[in-house]
Amino acid sequence: DMTVGDLTGADSMTGMAQAVLDAAPDRFALAGLSMGGYVALEIMRRAPERVLRLALLDTSARADTPEQSRDRRQLIELARQGEFKGVTPRLFPRWVHPSRVNDTALAETVMAMTQRVGRDAFVRQETAILSRPDSRPGLSRITCPTLVLCGQDDQSTPVAFHREMAADIPSARLVVVKECGHLSTIERPETVNREMRAWLTGD
Repeated sequence: DMTVGDLTGADSMTGMAQAVLDAAPDRFALAGLSMGGYVALEIMRRAPERVLRLALLDTSARADTPEQSRDRRQLIELARQGEFKGVTPRLFPRWVHPSRVNDTALAETVMAMTQRVGRDAFVRQETAILSRPDSRPGLSRITCPTLVLCGQDDQSTPVAFHREMAADIPSARLVVVKECGHLSTIERPETVNREMRAWLTGD
């Protein structure tokens, strides 16, 4: 059985993590991409005994730099000014492999996803990301089998961040997906699905 956590209602990592934990079985495998990875690391702080396996995809254990925080505040302000539709075109080139920047179908898919989330939830999510802690000190305490996966050309959370996580998590396996940016699950779904099947089955 698979459940997708609702990360739209809270404006803090602790609130998002608790929402996932409240809806999840007693024991479960946990996967998170990008912001979902930040939430997954918060869950590992709060309830590591409930997580059988962990997958961290195109994410980071680091807190934002001052420059990243500034950019997020600008996006929040842009959204609050009623220009939410302008947020995705601004971010899209950072999220995909350079060869996909002009991929209209992919851009429309990502735009539709962000529109389903909506402006208010986007503001809550960016607010939560701004206040997230540095998760690196706790990585060595993660003991479950862990997949750390990212696109080779991820600009938002570079490969170096994933090497850092994989080096500090004792049971981690690092996978770098070629010709892929930040949105690995929709840019290279076949590769990601294959790696996640192996992660789930222990192969």
